[in-house]
Amino acid sequence: MTRFLFGTTLGMTLGTTAAALMVAMSVSSSVWAATTLRFAHPTPQSDLQHVLAEKFKEEVEKASDGDLKVQIFPNGQLGNDAQMIDGARSGIIDITLSGLTNFTGMVPEAGAFELPFMFTDSNAAYQALDGAPGEAVMSKLPALGLKGLAFPENGFREMTNNRGPIREPADLKGLRMRVNNSITLNNMFELLGANPQQLPVAELYTALETGVVDAQEHPLGIVVSFNFNEVQDYLSISNHAYSALLMVMNQKRFDSLTPEQQQIVEKAAADATAMQRQMNTEQTEQMITTLEEEGMEVNRDVDTAAFQQAIEPVWETFVDLNGDEMIKAIQAVSGERQS
Repeated sequence: MTRFLFGTTLGMTLGTTAAALMVAMSVSSSVWAATTLRFAHPTPQSDLQHVLAEKFKEEVEKASDGDLKVQIFPNGQLGNDAQMIDGARSGIIDITLSGLTNFTGMVPEAGAFELPFMFTDSNAAYQALDGAPGEAVMSKLPALGLKGLAFPENGFREMTNNRGPIREPADLKGLRMRVNNSITLNNMFELLGANPQQLPVAELYTALETGVVDAQEHPLGIVVSFNFNEVQDYLSISNHAYSALLMVMNQKRFDSLTPEQQQIVEKAAADATAMQRQMNTEQTEQMITTLEEEGMEVNRDVDTAAFQQAIEPVWETFVDLNGDEMIKAIQAVSGERQS
């Protein structure tokens, strides 16, 4: 089985991130007179992750009467997810937003949240993320140099491809499926006969366009904001995994703020997350309609029960590696399926 290593790129990636920040450092000294927090995220400005960042900036600057300012770097300007996380750990970046799966190299048990078919709806996921299981993940972050702020939403992952509708596990056989660095999702697609391939999301459009891969799986917001519908013909509403985001801040930077400023930052993160989650829920059906209008063939008749039965070994592998404590904690607060 392939072994993936995450969160270990600090020495290799700081130079890249520091070079990108040279542009940011050229702003006028009047801007930097206040305490300026550098906030980096990976998505285009059209994505709800950027809307969250703008809401956070607005609330922080207003509540602090301008004593705190937030400078946003969208669209991976300061590096890929691993580089931005490493930058936040070192203090080159103050705040970043990334998929929870990108932290599982440092907090392996957090991978339980993205086990296939762990959650049936977003509210169940919120119960776990905002409750004791999420707090357990947050408690691991200070030792890594990070302060956890919130769990915004990436959403339920769906499958797109250029071969045909995906209705049952056999429909995945032979598909060259782009996957992220989630061990559980890699194991899932490999088990079901697909050929999983890891690629940065910034390279995915070209990879789909040129046929390097012929399928991918992401929440709808990412499909729309990265225009994957232009290079993919079929969308299958599989809801095969829920993907949370994790918003973190450099711990030393957070500790350097006054208690009042810390409260402002934490409240702004919570408010922006609540807004972003609600917007994502409200826009889901509209995004599907838009993708259909722009030419994608959409199917909702995915045999969820067949998929759940087929991927049981993925759960078993996770338990063998990480134990079942986090799974049981999630199930206890969310009321979801029992393994």
